[in-house]
Amino acid sequence: MPTPQLPLPPHFDADRVDQVWRIPYQERQREAQDWAQEHGIRPASEDNYRTCLLLVDVQNTFCIPDYELFVGGRSGNGAVEDNIRLCQFIYRNLPHISKIACTLDTHTAMQIFHEVFWINDAGEHPAPLQTLITQADIEAGKWRVNPAVVESVMGDQNRYGWLKAYSEHYVKTLTADGKYPLAIWPYHAMLGGIGHAVVSAVDEACFFHTIARKTQIRYEIKGQNPLTENYSVLRPEVLTDADEKPIAEENSTFLQMLLEYDRVIIAGQAKSHCVAWTVNDLLEEIQKTDTELAKKIYLVDDLTSPVVVPGVVDYTASAEAAFATAAAAGMHIVKSTEPIEN
Repeated sequence: MPTPQLPLPPHFDADRVDQVWRIPYQERQREAQDWAQEHGIRPASEDNYRTCLLLVDVQNTFCIPDYELFVGGRSGNGAVEDNIRLCQFIYRNLPHISKIACTLDTHTAMQIFHEVFWINDAGEHPAPLQTLITQADIEAGKWRVNPAVVESVMGDQNRYGWLKAYSEHYVKTLTADGKYPLAIWPYHAMLGGIGHAVVSAVDEACFFHTIARKTQIRYEIKGQNPLTENYSVLRPEVLTDADEKPIAEENSTFLQMLLEYDRVIIAGQAKSHCVAWTVNDLLEEIQKTDTELAKKIYLVDDLTSPVVVPGVVDYTASAEAAFATAAAAGMHIVKSTEPIEN
């Protein structure tokens, strides 16, 4: 049966979701404890039916207007609209969410998808948001690994030959595996920077949930490997070098944690990239073991938006295709306003 939803707590202000601010944690703790007592909210440890809410990269870098990779979607304000609904979803369904897991895209400057990693014969770097580096580009010598970054990336300046060969292997593997071409992104989700943090309003809602339900948030860092993109939280885009030696590994521990829950609800940014590839990898792993597990996955369609750069690229169609594939395999596509059923 559908379960009743709670009202929104007085501190929630939808007009501040697009801003960065300091959360008064001590004050919110007292309010959450009182809220739990007032509404009879029990500790998550007492749940018979356990639900994990997976929030993919709900970080300032993707969700605050004018930050590095704001996900506007076709509306132009997609991530902000999504996060207003996300906060409301968390507050209204506090008793029915056992655990919140937040993935954190996490980068440093010298990574394969940042401009400083690459150079051309004129000493220029590829323009972010405007450059896709393809196998043809590498073979034609249009772009090559910047020799100046080798020591920082590899720890040994003499490994330029290996890194050059690896970069050729990398773009070939992306093509062969049906992945997106290597995109040069603006510096984003930089470790230690403001853009890396979870959106203030969402962090506040997650903290309120933690106190009200006595359950710790799970933070899962991804994207630090300089040799590969890492859209999905479950695995980097490329796992081996040209000699089939590992350069990264799948996140089997996090996968196992997700599948231990009776229901997994997925939201976050961007629908076309980190959400889509996480869902795709989750589905692939499910199909290796038990296809019935797909039925425990719920994708909240109004809590995620695709990457759209007006006049440059629009990934809406690929995002919708990813969700359609998931639905055909048994996953549920839902709206945040639909009551949770236990």
